[in-house]
Amino acid sequence: QMADPFLYNTGERSHYGCLGHEVQIDYLKAYVCRPSFSTDKAVIVVHDVFGWQFPDIRYIVDLMAGHGFVTICPDFFKGTKPWTSTDHWADFPDWMKNHDPMKVDKEADVVLKYLKEQCGAKKIGIVGFSWGGMAVHHLMLKNPQLTAGVSLYGRIVRDSEERYSLLNPTFFIFGEKDHTISLDQVFLLEDKLKQYCKVPYKIKVYPGQVHGFAQLKPEDMKPDDKPYIEEARRDMIDWIKMFV
Repeated sequence: QMADPFLYNTGERSHYGCLGHEVQIDYLKAYVCRPSFSTDKAVIVVHDVFGWQFPDIRYIVDLMAGHGFVTICPDFFKGTKPWTSTDHWADFPDWMKNHDPMKVDKEADVVLKYLKEQCGAKKIGIVGFSWGGMAVHHLMLKNPQLTAGVSLYGRIVRDSEERYSLLNPTFFIFGEKDHTISLDQVFLLEDKLKQYCKVPYKIKVYPGQVHGFAQLKPEDMKPDDKPYIEEARRDMIDWIKMFV
């Protein structure tokens, strides 16, 4: 029985009033937040298993917009039900079969087109959390339109050489105490990227942090974790600012 792979404790969560608004793009719904000034830089945020309406992920969208990017979180589940904390863990493998983080190319193209045509975006980065971290890793191997990516604790899958030929700069963030991603896997990823990757990349492990640590809203953080959460977020934003 594998450890519960993506889920983290969503028990103590405060309410969040969002700054952005929802839009319909082709067949996708999306949450968009724009900075106070006009810009040709954009960021796609890929949600985790809890979906595009989860308050933590909207908080991240608003945070990125506050740093000067048109930021969008599309519903990569295409209107199907996200995982919820009351679902049964035994059903998770079946749910995952219908929500494959490697099958996001079509949705990514729809959103890229919208950002370019409707928002005037010329440079577009992507950040993703957990399920979304896996999606980002996949897209950074496949889609040259994405100028930079940050994958936060996306489980590392399938050890084949084509998993390492990233097209553009990619930053991988992990928590040291993530029960779903062993440090061995992280070291292997680092080793393989050294061998195969031709673009800038970075891997960083944050001490004592568990799966899902970086998307907590300030009022939900534990004092011991707060410095690492804030550092991870700063690192994520700095990476995007450096390349987008």
